[in-house]
Amino acid sequence: MGAYNGWERANWFAHAEDDLSHEATQTWDRNGPWAQRVRQECEAVRDDVGVLDLPGFSRFNLSGEGTAEWLRGQITGALPKIGRMNLAYFADQRGRILTEMSLLRHDEDHFTLITAAAAQWHDFDVLRPAGQAGLRLIDHTGDYSTLIVTGPQSRDLFQSLDTQADLYAPWLSHQMARVAGVDCALARVSFAGELGWEIHAANKDIPILYAAVIGAGAKPFGMWALNALRMEKGYRAWKGDLSTDYTVLQGGLDRFVKLDKPQEFPGKAALLREQQTGPTKRFVTLVIDAGDQDAPYMSTVSYKGDVVGETTSGDWGYRVNKSIAFAMVRADLAQAGTELEVDIFGVPRHATVQPDAPLWDPENKRLRA
Repeated sequence: MGAYNGWERANWFAHAEDDLSHEATQTWDRNGPWAQRVRQECEAVRDDVGVLDLPGFSRFNLSGEGTAEWLRGQITGALPKIGRMNLAYFADQRGRILTEMSLLRHDEDHFTLITAAAAQWHDFDVLRPAGQAGLRLIDHTGDYSTLIVTGPQSRDLFQSLDTQADLYAPWLSHQMARVAGVDCALARVSFAGELGWEIHAANKDIPILYAAVIGAGAKPFGMWALNALRMEKGYRAWKGDLSTDYTVLQGGLDRFVKLDKPQEFPGKAALLREQQTGPTKRFVTLVIDAGDQDAPYMSTVSYKGDVVGETTSGDWGYRVNKSIAFAMVRADLAQAGTELEVDIFGVPRHATVQPDAPLWDPENKRLRA
């Protein structure tokens, strides 16, 4: 188990015959006792359907006349349409990444904002000025929980549970639903990068839903599998890949920035200046000849003996069978095919910058199926 802002989540699912001794688990090598199980969990998501019990998502309800306009003045990009959802980025006055939230729009001025478990107090403070503007801000983090149900057979699984919902609603839509006799909300999104949905429901109903999904054939998977899966899709994580160490443009989030909108959101002036001069750093995906260990957070990235950046995430991609790292590097070295070195526990390892697209399902055909 792992602790995420005090919420327990499974990291991986051991079998009875696995060696969980101190000696076996105290290693930086990829092939600890978890490796076989994490691979199986990833393969279940790739080939069939998996379920991840994900308590602790920080979630806030924001409503009241003027909510939409207030949000437009806070985020770098655009708002979703009613019944849709998208990612939104909040910048500080330097244009650096303050936080990332998922925005679900229920009505003209009614939104749910979902963010990382560890960001609960941080992001509530980001939104607190909304209350001072006369809007209604409620922290529902302790009231609801989430199941990620994902994989190419996930639609069939929901159909087998007599789900009352439109299971062909498009990607990035959300709706009220009834699954296994339980009222809930379904969001057509998957951080694992496969066909899938998030089930959002009251905490008391999650055990019923989880039992029903497992009973219908889903394989449980944990946070370590999810981390590998999200990296194959190029999905960033807060406080690692997304932090005030980097600007929104350095983070490669240009498509989430609307510098031509009339609202003067925090960091707009700084981002306009950066757009004119060009970012000095760029976010890239690397494939590494990594040996037995994958790149840890903040591994040094070098080019011809000079330090040119650092990694922000690293893991083994079980669908692509490669060691992957995200890194922030000098902007002139961000072109696909550039050869770099990553220091992994004191050993320089060859790395290659990848094209600006997911390593797995680059056209998102599986995600949108």
